[in-house]
Amino acid sequence: MKHKLLPLSETMHYILLALREPLHGYAVMQKIEHMSKGSVSLAAGTLYGAIENLSKHGWIEPVGHSGRRKIYKITEEGSTILKMEQERLSHILSLYEEGEVNEEV
Repeated sequence: MKHKLLPLSETMHYILLALREPLHGYAVMQKIEHMSKGSVSLAAGTLYGAIENLSKHGWIEPVGHSGRRKIYKITEEGSTILKMEQERLSHILSLYEEGEVNEEV
């Protein structure tokens, strides 16, 4: 089944990957910057828009608070989506490694 949010944007990928552990928004921004070796730096508006979207689709959920900050974590459905995307990207990468795409029909 293909979801309308698939394939995931780079931003969504990073957010779902970051939320494999419970984090609040600012910590998500820091983790993404670290995971991407500084190449991805999310603005707060972008992050919170994406968090709202991912929450609405049931891919992440609030799991508590740290002071006023909401803490989110990936859901089982979100993990399934991430796995599907990993398989899709692995397949694409394998085509690079083959050097050429087989023309078999």
